[in-house]
Amino acid sequence: MAALQFLGILPHPFNIMANVQVILKDKIAKLGSEADIVSVKAGFARNYLIPQGKAYEATPGNLRQIKNLKARRTEREAAEKAEAQSTADRLRKLTLRLELSVGQGGKAFGAITAADLATAIAGQVKITVDRHQIELEKPIKTTGKHEVTVRLHPEVEVQVKVSVSTPGAKEGAEAPSAE
Repeated sequence: MAALQFLGILPHPFNIMANVQVILKDKIAKLGSEADIVSVKAGFARNYLIPQGKAYEATPGNLRQIKNLKARRTEREAAEKAEAQSTADRLRKLTLRLELSVGQGGKAFGAITAADLATAIAGQVKITVDRHQIELEKPIKTTGKHEVTVRLHPEVEVQVKVSVSTPGAKEGAEAPSAE
């Protein structure tokens, strides 16, 4: 028997991983939200999800409780969307002011990235935005006015105005654009 497993004719018992159905209690990134019935590896369910209280087995008795979990999920999603809307209203009125060092030839030193924008929003408005929520195709390397999209929720996005100037420029005057 062991020789047949070694030769690959019979599958090794450790290679057979059964999937189990679980009902999620919390929102878990890249897996699902409350009341979702997901299929995961037995070890992941047994060793992590169930002991941590993040899920429970999908038995017929537990399947009847999904209605309560779906109601809780609806309330949470509505609250998240309302919070994202209020944050979007505050960000819509905002003009971020950032400085970019420019050399003698007008060449920019460095660039303004999504992480820099997230830090600026946190510093100027006291709103916490993850850098992954800021949609920036490529870093900003020029002075002047720019618009950046911030996706706060799958259904809520806002355009934030960004004013980039050189460290020595006055507030009212714009620095020449550097390419």
